[in-house]
Amino acid sequence: MKSSKLIMGCLVTLGLSAGMAVAQDDAAHDAIAERLKPVGELCLQGEDCGTAMAAASGGDSSASSGGAIDGAGIYNNVCMACHETGAAGAPVRGDEAAWSERTGKGFETLVSHAINGFNAMPAKGGNPNLSDAEVEAAVAHLVEPVMDVPAQESGGDEAASASAEGEASEASAGAEAATAGIDGAAIYNTACMACHDTGAAGAPKKGDAEAWAPRLEKGTETLYSHAINGFNAMPAKGGNASLSDAEVKAAVDHLVGAAQ
Repeated sequence: MKSSKLIMGCLVTLGLSAGMAVAQDDAAHDAIAERLKPVGELCLQGEDCGTAMAAASGGDSSASSGGAIDGAGIYNNVCMACHETGAAGAPVRGDEAAWSERTGKGFETLVSHAINGFNAMPAKGGNPNLSDAEVEAAVAHLVEPVMDVPAQESGGDEAASASAEGEASEASAGAEAATAGIDGAAIYNTACMACHDTGAAGAPKKGDAEAWAPRLEKGTETLYSHAINGFNAMPAKGGNASLSDAEVKAAVDHLVGAAQ
């Protein structure tokens, strides 16, 4: 009798130990699965995974009271799957070499690509529920490590648009003040005309409205940036490093003025 009780006691103990071991194994497996879970999902044009990701994370990333838009939150929900890994050829966040040519096109062009889609990137990262202002905030977070981005405004698309127009007006006024009194024509004739009067190396000719139309659409600030920092075959400052930024801007004003 005592032997039977002893055997039963041992079996019960073994059963409890096995159950605890199974529970511990399950917990360990769950923890491992959580650590190995991917940071995001690959979303290509034509797919709707962006909407699913945003819904899974709680939807709208902006405050319902109209507060500042959480660009980092939107980026983490919709964009990071590609821009943290380089999937589908996406430039990785913080990779200056990969972003150099793209940032040269200007912040507004990058925002337009993100809103409307570009190459393998779907419009709004595959989440059509995002507003243009939310996409802009996500782009600002994405490119912040590699370029200066305009301050993001709260209060919706209209306020952001009004702010952008005001900044553009101030920038234009500042550029005019900086180039006042500088002989842009003389600088052009010294540093720029060799290519822009002849079309050498693919340079758009001075006064060729058709050749300049798509370039002018990128905005004067982008043209200034290209001329100062170099772009494609054009060397920085036309190859004359002694020119100031204001002098280069004056030459650009003279050059593009003939095509407007």
